[in-house]
Amino acid sequence: MRRDRVLLYKQEQTERGQTRATRGIVSVKGRTMPLTNRRQFIQLAGAASVSSALPAEAAAAPGGAGAIQLGVVVWVRKGEPAADAVARVRSLTFSACQIGYGPDIRIEDAEPLKQALREHGVQATALLELGPGPMEWNFYQGPSTIGLVPPATRQARIACLKRAADVAQASGIPAIHTHCGFIPENPNDPLYPQAVAAVKEVASYAKERGLIFLCETGQETPITLLRMIQDTGQDNLFVNLDLANLILYGKGNPTDALDVIGPLVRGMHAKDGKFPTNPRNLGEETPIGQGEVNFHAVLRKLRALGYRGPMTIEREIEGPKQSADILASKTFLEKAIAEAYA
Repeated sequence: MRRDRVLLYKQEQTERGQTRATRGIVSVKGRTMPLTNRRQFIQLAGAASVSSALPAEAAAAPGGAGAIQLGVVVWVRKGEPAADAVARVRSLTFSACQIGYGPDIRIEDAEPLKQALREHGVQATALLELGPGPMEWNFYQGPSTIGLVPPATRQARIACLKRAADVAQASGIPAIHTHCGFIPENPNDPLYPQAVAAVKEVASYAKERGLIFLCETGQETPITLLRMIQDTGQDNLFVNLDLANLILYGKGNPTDALDVIGPLVRGMHAKDGKFPTNPRNLGEETPIGQGEVNFHAVLRKLRALGYRGPMTIEREIEGPKQSADILASKTFLEKAIAEAYA
């Protein structure tokens, strides 16, 4: 995902009482269980709450397309009103969105956004923010420019994500979302504890406002992301699984990743692509169905995990072909979801 793109996806809302934790006991849909450790609680809570986080009409569906909520992510372009971005959601035939802002986001943006969502009848499931400073989406400059890992931009991006959390809370949006960056694979790397502390600071701020904080996959292996989430000690920190990013960055594939981080997944980007062959650049993004993502296998595993949350179509190109590919992807995914969740 990039700040200059119109993106697609949907994020589930906060829990509504079906998952509760008190002193090592978790109640999951009426069953009370002792927990042996914090990791078990996070996995149980994450898996149990996804269906309760959906709108009633989606969560109530016994199967078919209603089992997964498809939606669109749009960016509020610099200088335009939020209503224009929200109108694009409807023009792409979706009724839900994740909405992104540039680094100049401020609390004054909250009321116009809330009003636009209400007037257009659109549900915003997360607010996306990447923060200020340059970002290079490749293997050479990426580690020093993306996310909360680079020291040069870290504090400014933490502050920006906190402003995004304030706007999300005031607008009634239940989550904030970002790329955390190239989290070091080696936990003994000096940058690793710094990254953990930065993510923890944002997650704690979001939690105080009743929000969840979503980390998008891509720049790190699934086990590294799991380690980082556990090491923050924050129970409102979850995963947005970009189905193509793990492939584009050469970090794995989404089907196997679900064995590692599946219970923490609260949202997805439906996107396709190929593994990188040039060691300087990411792999090639493709239209859905033309890359290496096995969508049918992913959906079968999601159903086995009990996932009934959001999925977002993302196509990082510009112009009319972007809209055409998005609509074709929607048709493809509706059919695939109906088959997997039948």
